[in-house]
Amino acid sequence: MSPSLEQLRGSPDHYLHSLEGDEALFVPMDLAAYQRSIFLDHRISSAGEGGWRVPLAALGPAEANPPQLGWIFHVAHCGSTLLARALDELAGGASLVLREPLALRQLSLTRDSERLRLVLAMLARRYPGGGRSLVKANVPVNFLLDEIAIVDPAAPAILLKLDLPDYLLAILRSDQHRVWLRTIVSQFSAELGVTGQLSDAKAAAALWLGQMRRFAMAAGQMPHARVLDAEQFYGDPAETLRRAAALLGVETNLAAIAAVVAGPLFTTYSKRPGQAFDNTARLARRDALAQTLGAEIAEAQGWLAKTAPDAGSLAAALGAASLS
Repeated sequence: MSPSLEQLRGSPDHYLHSLEGDEALFVPMDLAAYQRSIFLDHRISSAGEGGWRVPLAALGPAEANPPQLGWIFHVAHCGSTLLARALDELAGGASLVLREPLALRQLSLTRDSERLRLVLAMLARRYPGGGRSLVKANVPVNFLLDEIAIVDPAAPAILLKLDLPDYLLAILRSDQHRVWLRTIVSQFSAELGVTGQLSDAKAAAALWLGQMRRFAMAAGQMPHARVLDAEQFYGDPAETLRRAAALLGVETNLAAIAAVVAGPLFTTYSKRPGQAFDNTARLARRDALAQTLGAEIAEAQGWLAKTAPDAGSLAAALGAASLS
């Protein structure tokens, strides 16, 4: 039996997965399905087969004052999945943690403020007695930050970043990562002010700069947005989780945090739980990459020095909003 429009609009058991033309695609979910779905795009692990296609017009406009969301915005390959999954474990089902909703990513590529409000309202739905839903966005959604800040400027948000050298080590480390980089820069070239062909090092610097500008904007417009350096999270995960949970409204305690940090989540690769990986392995990889990518890091830093006269003010704005 197909759910009613009231059920589609009201329950997280009917997840608005994606937008296809003038239709919304819903898939069946439950709390366990949300928790096991590391990402909510094509990799979603739904609660059952099939789904429902519904004309967007039939859903009507978003409600005027939907429940507030919490956010993790990030620059990619900086521990955001690990952070989101740790918060999910700490929440224990009391809050939904929604990792990389596809419909939100779609709207970053084809902006539509009315559809954005509808998607945000759908993401904000809660189970009875549940707390605030948390959204871990992905990189394209950073280019929607201005509109999200307008819809709910009081939402708590973590702006997870890396400094430029660490960022380059993270996203230039393989051919696959470089393909991703070129794709994103091509898709958002207008927003980044990029014209013509750039080397990978300069393209990475341009993408980093564009995201830092949007994070600084968000920090200025959203009073409950806080900046977190990924190296701080990696170096002191327990204290970082305590602060992040407090900001985002996840009820927890020090014993629960210690158990999560000591558990398998922090000894395996967050995107592929069967693969062993921890901070020691990450640091060894980073140190090795620093040797091979040294020339490209210097190239990117030189490009930034010539191109970004606002780099100092950005750093100050981001520093002033640090998670503490």
